[in-house]
Amino acid sequence: MTSPSILDQPTTVRPGEALDAERLAAYLREHIPGLTGELTVEQFPSGYSNLTYGLRMGREMVLRRPPFGANIRGGHDMGREYRVLRGLNPVYPKVPRPLVYCDDLEVLGAPFYVMERVRGVVLRPHNKAALARLTPDVLRGLAWTLADTLAELHALDYTAAGLGDLGKPESYVARQVNGWIGRYEKAQTDEISGMDHIAAWMRSHIPAHSDAALIHNDFKHDNLVLDPDDLTRIVAILDWEMATLGDPLSDLGTTLAYWAEPTDPPALQRFGLSALPGNPTRQEFVDRYAAQSGRDLSPILFHFVYGLYKNAVIIQQIYARYKAGFTQDARFANLIDLVRVDVDVALRAIEKDRISGLFD
Repeated sequence: MTSPSILDQPTTVRPGEALDAERLAAYLREHIPGLTGELTVEQFPSGYSNLTYGLRMGREMVLRRPPFGANIRGGHDMGREYRVLRGLNPVYPKVPRPLVYCDDLEVLGAPFYVMERVRGVVLRPHNKAALARLTPDVLRGLAWTLADTLAELHALDYTAAGLGDLGKPESYVARQVNGWIGRYEKAQTDEISGMDHIAAWMRSHIPAHSDAALIHNDFKHDNLVLDPDDLTRIVAILDWEMATLGDPLSDLGTTLAYWAEPTDPPALQRFGLSALPGNPTRQEFVDRYAAQSGRDLSPILFHFVYGLYKNAVIIQQIYARYKAGFTQDARFANLIDLVRVDVDVALRAIEKDRISGLFD
């Protein structure tokens, strides 16, 4: 029997991020049938964007809401994320079942939604018991599952899920490039000259349009729930806040931007698990995805650089909220250094015209 110590578990709510349990309990009793007993609220300890809470009220649930002080509407649209889950759940088994969406600001001061909890393993840094099971064979098998699942996701019939109007795939990449450059300019706190060079390079290297797909936009290890008895099997995909219709290669590029190799800067290696022994290189991961999807991956350098730039901007936005005093979460104090790391990797990729072996 699986030890509960490796399962993803919520813990104490962080300072400044408590919910009004009394108002929340009253709302849940009214809108979710069959709840019993008092409401217990805990918080999942990782994640840098939307806040995720574990609820118990006769059953286990998960609540998602924007961070306190956030003013980035597109990246924290709870109604959109709820709609994606509601559309996908009947047609795709790797999606948690949504239970209720609330846009009444009188309840918690921000929109939120509640979904069923999918019990399993999330490979967060504090989950030492699960990380201890990641042998090279397990990590390689999981990497192939990630590549295969991303190809599987991009092959979904999003129209059958009722998501045909979720986004505008035409000229998606050009719009995204200009949008993320604008977001960086609004959130900038420090002078990082490489960001301007990358922005100019992207604008002059936008590839031809690819086919449209439902894209997750944040597909990585810690947004997956794994089977505790087989850590190479994905049970559920979490965090659909940035899902849209667009170029599937941009989704792959985002995943690659999280994918560190053993010779990459240590800060990038610490951000995930992909530099550990057993993992394929970024190029090997791309080759696996290409074999599963049948897509032409010739523009992948652009999408890798775009993914690094986008991740840098997201991190910059979080750091800007911390610097402005909207959150006291100590994890955010040094995020500006991670922005610089993403910039260094992107510049090296542009210089060497490849995605792997950049620091060999």
